[in-house]
Amino acid sequence: MDAKAKVDIERSVRKIIEESDMASTTEAQIRKRASQVLGLDLNKPEYKAFVRHVVNKFLEEQTAKEAAAEEEEEEEEEEEEDKGGKDGKEYDDDGDLIVCRLTSKRRVTIQNFRGRNLVSIREFYSKDGKELPTAKGISLTEEQWSTLRKNMDAVDEAVKKMQDY
Repeated sequence: MDAKAKVDIERSVRKIIEESDMASTTEAQIRKRASQVLGLDLNKPEYKAFVRHVVNKFLEEQTAKEAAAEEEEEEEEEEEEDKGGKDGKEYDDDGDLIVCRLTSKRRVTIQNFRGRNLVSIREFYSKDGKELPTAKGISLTEEQWSTLRKNMDAVDEAVKKMQDY
């Protein structure tokens, strides 16, 4: 079989495969359709073996593409989980919920420390690709947070008065 015949057969077989439902199409059906397109009897042993090679090569490529796509999808899911998970919320490396970022280095988180839920407003620094908390900040218990919330109007008013001066 000459090089041109191989190229023509491979091109025709690949086109047929791409247009076929590979779950129900057999190699014999592909060979038959390619024989009709090319005007060759691809049931001869040398052609039959080459068609089998082309089909197997195509299937291996498809399997590799599917595996790569699955791996990429898994990586995207991991990145999404690292950034906040499928629920759309963002968590830090310790699993604490990041409520908001006040600046690039300051954020509000909800954390559980020694069995108590805390609202933490804290500064962070980067080390070895991780964001770590500094001592600068405050953690409020649920009761303290509730007291602050009840008095937020007074805080807002005091801030407004300071801005007026």
